Order: sequence, then C-alpha cells, then structure tokens
Amino acid sequence: MGKRIGILTSGGDCPGLNAVIRGVAKAAYELMDDVEIVGISDGYRGLIQGEYHLMKRSDFSGILTLGGTILGTSRQPFKLMRVVGDDNVDKVKNMKANYKKMKLDCLLILGGNGTHKTAALLAEEGLNVIGLPKTIDNDLYGTDVTFGFHSALAIATDALDKLHTTAASHGRVMVVELMGNKSGWLTLYAGIAGGADVILLPEMPYDIDKVAKAVSNRANAGKAFSIIAVAEGAMDKEEAKMKRKERIAARTAAGYKTVSDKIADLVEQKTGCETRVVIPGHLQRGGNPTPYDRLLSTRFGAYAARLIKEKKYGVTVAMKNDVITENNLSEIAGKAKLVNPDSQMVQVAKDMGISFGL
Repeated sequence: MGKRIGILTSGGDCPGLNAVIRGVAKAAYELMDDVEIVGISDGYRGLIQGEYHLMKRSDFSGILTLGGTILGTSRQPFKLMRVVGDDNVDKVKNMKANYKKMKLDCLLILGGNGTHKTAALLAEEGLNVIGLPKTIDNDLYGTDVTFGFHSALAIATDALDKLHTTAASHGRVMVVELMGNKSGWLTLYAGIAGGADVILLPEMPYDIDKVAKAVSNRANAGKAFSIIAVAEGAMDKEEAKMKRKERIAARTAAGYKTVSDKIADLVEQKTGCETRVVIPGHLQRGGNPTPYDRLLSTRFGAYAARLIKEKKYGVTVAMKNDVITENNLSEIAGKAKLVNPDSQMVQVAKDMGISFGL
C-alpha cells in the first residue's frame, strides 16, 4: 500500500532545508512503493489555508546544494495557534481538516523550537507527525546538533575573519552582532573559531566595565584592535532582571537600536577606543549549505523516511553521539538547549583568554 507524505518548512529559513527535503524524498522512493509527496506552501500558513501541490520526482533534483527552501516558509507563533483572531479562522481545526483533505498518511515538519511545539500539538490532535530539527541557533532540546547551524557558523566565522584586517588597519574595536535571541551557541562557536577577544551571550549576563577592561588590557598590551562577538539576545546584569520587552524599551529610551549599539557606545566611552558595529544579519541564513550540513540533512531525511516506513510517528529526528535517532515530540517540545556557563566549550574560550564580561 502506498504512502502519501506531506512536507512543510516553518520558521526562519536556513541552509540545509532543501537537502532534508531531498533526503526524505529520495529515501522514501527507495524504501517504499507508490510514494506520493505533497509540498505544503509557506509552512503552517499553507497547512491552515490549504495551499499545497503534488510534487514530482524531478522537483527533488538539483536542490542538495541550494539554500533556502523550495516550499517557502513563514512564522506562525505557537501561542496564537489556538487563538481565533479577527479572521475567525480556527487554525487547529483547519490544519486537521486540510491534512485529511490532502489524504496524508503523515506530515513531516522541518523547523525549530516554536515549530516543534506546534508539531507536538498536532500529534496530540491525532495527526501522524514527524519533526526534523532545523535552526541556526542549535538550541533544540534532545539533539547534539541541528541542520543549518554549521552553515551559519561558517558565515559568522568568515565575517569575524574579515573584520580582523580592517580592525587592525584602523586600530578599532569591532562589535559584531550575531543571531541568537535566547541561546548563544552560534556566537560562542563563531567567537572561538573567529578569534574574538570578547564573547557575550544571553546565558551569561555581562558587566560592561569588565568588557571595557578586557579591551583596555589589550590596548595596554600593544594590541591595536579588539573583536567583540555579541549574540543579539545578550544582556548586561541589570537588563537580565528585566523582561525582554522592558530591555528593548530601556535601550530605545537610551537611544540605542540594538544591543551592539549600546555595547559599542559604552566601550568607546570607557576606553577611548574607536568602535564600529557590524551586523551580518540575514547573511547568516543565506547561501548554500556546507558539506557537513548536506551530510547531516541527508542523514536526517533518510532516517525520517525509514520512520515513515515503520509507521513511527509523534517523534522528531535527532543526533546523539553521532548516531541518528529520534525523540518523542511530547518530551522535547517547549524545551530549549542553552549554553551552560560551566561547559567545556566555555572553559576552552576562557583558557584562550577570551572574556565573557564576567
């Protein structure tokens, strides 16, 4: 008996999404007979609105190295999934109805933390769901790594690499703001790989005086420049006592658009060193997946196809100790994997003389 498989990509895009879609499709065609794959447009929005199309085998050719997602994506906040808005749309009811309308045997959902919370919700509602862990933040609980992380890491590290020469030429402090609102994995790894002198993470609230001291110590030692890698969700010790909206409001009131603007201004005031802010932004989400992410995405996709063959649903694919496995959606949804300040990687950075502003 054949299988009809739905696929959607939700949340922020990243390199590797298409590689996973390809991995699922090619493995499914090999492992099972009479496979049909339904592409759902623009994430959960497409599932809510019933926007989908039957995909051909040729749709999966030539996309292994392609960044972004051929299905399109969107952000649909989990907290609003059960809320009926002004449009009078019952999102959960619509998703269940469209799942049946598409005649799906199962639904594959590629996304991060918020995406997986909705995936768990749909599983609780009786749909056959399998998640696949995507996020450049690498903060999905239960997996050692998510696809998209290594590609973003390569881009962020390259940005830091390039800034060394211009910072050295002008004797400047470069404050580089990298993605990561709640978790600092990308900034931590890129900061170490890119030779940053200071790394500031959401999980480790900093003291701006300690940051300034690290910069001054380098200047006094004859180092003409410094590189400060900052996660966009980093906060100082006082801001850590506030809610996120309060932190943003306080910064705006002080005339700062971003956390990096504030850090750069205060460091310049306290050290007298000329500072510049660089924000790579969505460059970190763009481009082709690295070879590592192509391999990881293919492994994840092939494993998901095998789960479908075995009719094992209500789970999300994961990597643990270099072995591809799965977690129950109910056990990982809503949990975040954050940087442990006592972790070996943080200690490595400290051993290299990197300051965390502590």
